Amino acid sequence: MNDLKYYCLNCGTCCSEVPGSIEYPTYKRIPLYPDEADRLIEIAKERDVPFYIIEDLVFPDEKNKKILVVTWRIKLDNEKKQCPFHDENGCQVHDIKPIACRAYPLAIKQEDAFKSKISIDPLCNWVIKNYDVLSNIDFKQLKEIFPIEFSHAQNHLRRNKNIMLKLKQLENEQKIKIFRKISSKQFDKYLKEWDREEIRV
Repeated sequence: MNDLKYYCLNCGTCCSEVPGSIEYPTYKRIPLYPDEADRLIEIAKERDVPFYIIEDLVFPDEKNKKILVVTWRIKLDNEKKQCPFHDENGCQVHDIKPIACRAYPLAIKQEDAFKSKISIDPLCNWVIKNYDVLSNIDFKQLKEIFPIEFSHAQNHLRRNKNIMLKLKQLENEQKIKIFRKISSKQFDKYLKEWDREEIRV
C-alpha cells in the first residue's frame, strides 16, 4: 500500500464521453468555473477550436427570475466525443487546464445542493487497475496515493464551499431566493425562460 502512487496512463478516458444507453444516459462531467470557461473560450477562439459549454451546477433564483450558474461543463458532442483540447498527443491546454482536470481522478461529488465531498472516479483506467486496494483506503491513504491531485481536489472543494457560502450570504441579504423544493417540470420551464447569471468568487 505504501508504494502505491497514482500516475496518469494518458488513455484519455477522463477527457472522453462516457458510453451510456437510452435507458440510462450518462455524460462525462468536466466542470468549469466561470473564469476557467472564459479562459478556454478565448484560447479556442485564438486556435480556431470548436469549443462549447453548457450550464452544469445551477440554482433557480425565484426573486430575480434568473438561473444562477455556479459551473459550466464542456460539451463532448464532437465526432470523437471528447474534449476538443485533447488529441493523440494529450491535453493541449495542460499548463492552464481547469482545476477539475488537475484533480482527476479525484472529483467533487455533490451530496445535496449545498454539500459536496472528494471522491475517486471509478472510470479512470488506473483506478480500475488498482480498484481492490482503492476500495478500502481511508482519508489519509487517499492523500498519500494522490498527493498532487488531492491538493487540487482540496482547492476545488474549497472553491465550491466558498461559492455556496456566497449564495447563502446573498440569500441572507435577501438579494436572491433559491427554491428549496421545485418540480422537474418547473425547473425545465425556468431553464428555458430565465436568463443566466454567473456566480463568481
